[in-house]
Amino acid sequence: MPLESGTSAVVEKQSSAPSDLFSSPQKRTFILSLLLVLITLGFYNQVSHNQFINLDDNLYITANPNIQHGINKISLHWAFTTFDQANWHPLTWISHTVDWSLFGKNAGGHHYVSVLFHAFDAVLLFLLLQSATGFTWRSLMVSALFAIHPVNVESVAWAAERKNVLSMMFFLLALLAYGWYVRKPSIRRYSLVPLLFALGLMAKPQIITLPFVLLLWDYWPLRRFSIAKGNAPSSSAPTSFRWLVMEKIPLFLLAALDAVITMRAQRAGLAVRTFGDYSVYARLGNCIVSYARYVGHAFWPFYLSPTYGHPADALPVWQFVAASVFLLLASVLVLLSRRRYLIVGWLWFLGTLFPMIGIVQVGDQAMADRYAYIPFLGLFWMAVWTIGDAVAEWHFSPRWLIAPAALSLLVAGFLTHRLVGYWHDSEKLWDYALTINSQDFMAHANRGRAMVLQGRTEEAIAEFSMAERLHRYPLTEVLRFADYELRNGHAGDAADRCRGVLQLTQDRHLRAVALTDLGVANIKLNNLDEAKVSFDNALQSDPKVSEALLGQGLLCAHQGNLECSVNYFSRSVQAQPTDLGYFLLAVVLEKSGRPAEAHAAYAEAQKNTANMDEVIELARQLMPQ
Repeated sequence: MPLESGTSAVVEKQSSAPSDLFSSPQKRTFILSLLLVLITLGFYNQVSHNQFINLDDNLYITANPNIQHGINKISLHWAFTTFDQANWHPLTWISHTVDWSLFGKNAGGHHYVSVLFHAFDAVLLFLLLQSATGFTWRSLMVSALFAIHPVNVESVAWAAERKNVLSMMFFLLALLAYGWYVRKPSIRRYSLVPLLFALGLMAKPQIITLPFVLLLWDYWPLRRFSIAKGNAPSSSAPTSFRWLVMEKIPLFLLAALDAVITMRAQRAGLAVRTFGDYSVYARLGNCIVSYARYVGHAFWPFYLSPTYGHPADALPVWQFVAASVFLLLASVLVLLSRRRYLIVGWLWFLGTLFPMIGIVQVGDQAMADRYAYIPFLGLFWMAVWTIGDAVAEWHFSPRWLIAPAALSLLVAGFLTHRLVGYWHDSEKLWDYALTINSQDFMAHANRGRAMVLQGRTEEAIAEFSMAERLHRYPLTEVLRFADYELRNGHAGDAADRCRGVLQLTQDRHLRAVALTDLGVANIKLNNLDEAKVSFDNALQSDPKVSEALLGQGLLCAHQGNLECSVNYFSRSVQAQPTDLGYFLLAVVLEKSGRPAEAHAAYAEAQKNTANMDEVIELARQLMPQ
């Protein structure tokens, strides 16, 4: 692979004279790679004592029966066909399935596997930068920053974010394979790149920008754009920009296909916010401000939060103007520098972050630390290479960099270790988030969910109410709040929320969910006639909505018509197999004198649940005594 040329490279190589420890380049690379693994495991070691978090860990792992039966034809088919959690990432589901087979409910095992993936990513990054640029110590510094920078704690210490560290592995392997291809171009060598790219996309679509990243990689450090004196590539491959783009057409096609699949998955999961939820100003303003905030987090990683609530139209104009000026000034300075590593690093940061920056708003976050996992690499090498070149040009000994480099890594490691501790459990995490910003509506909502799991119902409802006062939630989230109230004795409040949703939307699916919840609330309030009207209307909006079929079955049970209940409960589990649906079916089958069928339904309920006691308690609340 082409190496970075110039006197600075010579200075570095002179400063790293062989010693007994580094008697050969291969031995040095091995030892430094091992060092990266050790410092990563050292600063993240306490994650093995952490619990699962109530932010998606239940949906991905602890309450997801699809991953809890091991690797088999059914689980593999589900992994490759589901849009669960508004994503298509089959390799991520398979990874969680393997973990559950190995560790079960032992959260420490799941967490430590993520740490091992992260450590491996750090080593791959070191090998990639060293082989592409010829700089060992600079490559080591960038990789060490990546390994222990606190902004990456969210990607590593959050079990549900396995997709980040997994997709990064394939991303870096694809870059390494591309370098292998560039050294000696052939179809056989090239074919490995789209294969690794496809595998990475099946872990998380965050690496969708790889074709553009490879064009940047062609410019620096591979220098394939032009054949200037002293910088000629080692291969005879064409170097025109047109050829370099055409060379990546298979990758662009894969990226386009994954973009279509991802948008379908996110729309199916109701994750994409409309312009009614977030205006053009809210999106554009938050995009510009978030870019500037990310730069700040790279170089001043204090007060990092698991949630950054979206300001929507309340974003101050002065912040938008200040961030715009900063980004424009930074871009101009980078271009004027004419240093390739600065131009590529800045474009890498801006480009790889663009799909997650919020032009297409998914969820309610303004930004997220996990989105910086790949983009920050560009900022890291911009800083490290600039300092390295300055030392070389000013003829300082590189040994003067040892102390400040070690100090910066020590500070980053300390902050990482402390932040990993805050991810110990849900309550500790959200209490910490509220110390960062007491007005964070997302933190209040998630703290409320943690209270629900602890049975602290009234505190939970208070947190949900605070979240709603701070933010105009999308109707999908309002319905989630209503569901919590339904499950915890606030049927009247839940009914009011559902009626409010029905007044604000004509969306068939949302209306079906709201009508179903309204029907359940009326059952709990003993308004059976009103409940029937709600369920009938829900089925008119969506004849296959399983919850409405379940509601009709409950009404039949309250009326003493067991055969009617069996019919509706059976149709409900056919539309969507759920633990509650199967358990209710088992109850009415037992009462109908059909014990064999009841036993089979109960077995299905157990297969589809992570907490049978909770299902039994909910059924007790809904069924007539």
